[in-house]
Amino acid sequence: MGDLSQILATINAVLWNETWILIIAGTGVVFTFWSGFCQFRALMHGPKVVLGAYDDPDDPGAISHFQALSAALSGTVGLGNIGGVALAISLGGPGAIFWMWVVGFLGMSIKFVEVTLSMLYRNTDDPDNPHGGPMWVAGRALKKMKPELGWLGTTLAFLFSLCIILSSVTGGNMFQAWNVADITNEYFGVPGWISGIVLTVIVGAVLLGGIKRIGKVAGTLVPVMVLIYIVAGFYILLANFGQIPEILVTIVVSAFTPTDAAGAFIGGTVGSAFLFGMKRAIFSNEAGQGSSAIAHAAVKTKEPVREGLVGGMEPFIDTIVVCTFTALIILSTGVWNRAPDVNFDNNPQPVQTEAGWTYPDTVLDAGNWQDQEPLMMIVSAGENDATGQNIHRMTGNVTETDTGFVASWHPLPGDVEPEIVGGGFYQDYVGATLTAKAFDSVAPGLGKWLITIASWLFAVSTIIAWGYYGEQGAVYMWGNKSALPYRLIYCSLIIVATLGHIQTSADLDNLTGIGLGVIIYANLPICWIFGYQAMRAYRDYVKRLKAGDMGADSSRPSLDDLISGRNLQK
Repeated sequence: MGDLSQILATINAVLWNETWILIIAGTGVVFTFWSGFCQFRALMHGPKVVLGAYDDPDDPGAISHFQALSAALSGTVGLGNIGGVALAISLGGPGAIFWMWVVGFLGMSIKFVEVTLSMLYRNTDDPDNPHGGPMWVAGRALKKMKPELGWLGTTLAFLFSLCIILSSVTGGNMFQAWNVADITNEYFGVPGWISGIVLTVIVGAVLLGGIKRIGKVAGTLVPVMVLIYIVAGFYILLANFGQIPEILVTIVVSAFTPTDAAGAFIGGTVGSAFLFGMKRAIFSNEAGQGSSAIAHAAVKTKEPVREGLVGGMEPFIDTIVVCTFTALIILSTGVWNRAPDVNFDNNPQPVQTEAGWTYPDTVLDAGNWQDQEPLMMIVSAGENDATGQNIHRMTGNVTETDTGFVASWHPLPGDVEPEIVGGGFYQDYVGATLTAKAFDSVAPGLGKWLITIASWLFAVSTIIAWGYYGEQGAVYMWGNKSALPYRLIYCSLIIVATLGHIQTSADLDNLTGIGLGVIIYANLPICWIFGYQAMRAYRDYVKRLKAGDMGADSSRPSLDDLISGRNLQK
């Protein structure tokens, strides 16, 4: 597993660098100013659309605006909001949340462009079963603009389709399944493979029903799970209400100044806060990925921009509302920088091996331990490339023996002899488990039940949504006959993710980072090339909206007019 982790880390480092993240943020800035801050139009006009003010039963499509938003949110509002926020804080510190806010706002404009383009070029040959997404944009748009470039469009379409499949099985599937198995095992001792089987059965049953069943399930599941989570979260925030103003100040200050190591947090620089905050926010709200545009493309409407504005609401709901909620809970309870869970009477001496520095096995006192439960120690050693400081996380595992439990430590590469900081070690609460512990710290047992239930609901909805996204990529490349084989492979990977091969936050971050990275590399060029068409369509829509020319009987420009801009000419 060590070699695989290193390979994943290397690939992740190549895909995710500060230059590329700046490009993503820059794309959001360009679309924000180009559209005249369409974010505000999305927040003012979008809710009316979702509530059915402009619905027309004669329009092509399979699901309502509300169902489309719910289906898309089921792919975004999920364990990225519970586990992803926890990862951002544990790896980047409080400042990571500020950069999540930035991505949330800028992501609204990127999401608007993605969804609008997918609506412009969706396939409605079967009005009850439309297909859409960036692959259809690339495949159709270049051919329409310049027929001689049709081959390039097809190449981009196939590239995106391959990337959406990879992203669906990693971040959209295995990340979710792993988190559910981890937290269920942590609190109830249920082996991961059992959680995997249950998830597989549930997901398979919904995916077999296609987009209409997905829309119905999402339309019911998403509002319920968000309501449950927010009501319970308010209880925690009320108990720590006096800390909230100070926490908000800390978030902003930490975004621009280094954060010192404290307790279980190893400290971080402005760069690490920026990197992890941006990456986790992009993973959570999917801006730049083009994935949720696939769900929006199934909506029943003839107005591409209308659904684009609905899509623009997603990053606001996902990142600025729900992710902030989780962040305040984690930061206010102090679980992210807690004291050691187990203290040493005397710090053990490190031992140097060929693989690096390690520590002797530690016999654990009787307690609530699980075999292969992840552990970590905070040590001072050589420079940490990720944070620019000299504090590191040394990971380990609990091993059950005939005489009890033993803590074993993985080697820490480097020539500098490590020194234990804090005089003890920690249970490595990764992802959703850290958020659960935050709830438990205020109301013992609340995290156990709430986060376990929420994790299951969020994971099921997200895995279902991403199963549909990946399936549409397969259908684009290989036709409808590929849907069933894809579903079988996709569901089998749920079980693979719960077998214990992923054990640390680094493994988790690398796995989701790779899936997220490749799809953004494929999708953003599509947005850059054809973004002007979304802007033309947006200006036309706003012009007609202000003139009151909306409704079932109102005149709509043709696709050719929207693309060419002729409808805006006087």
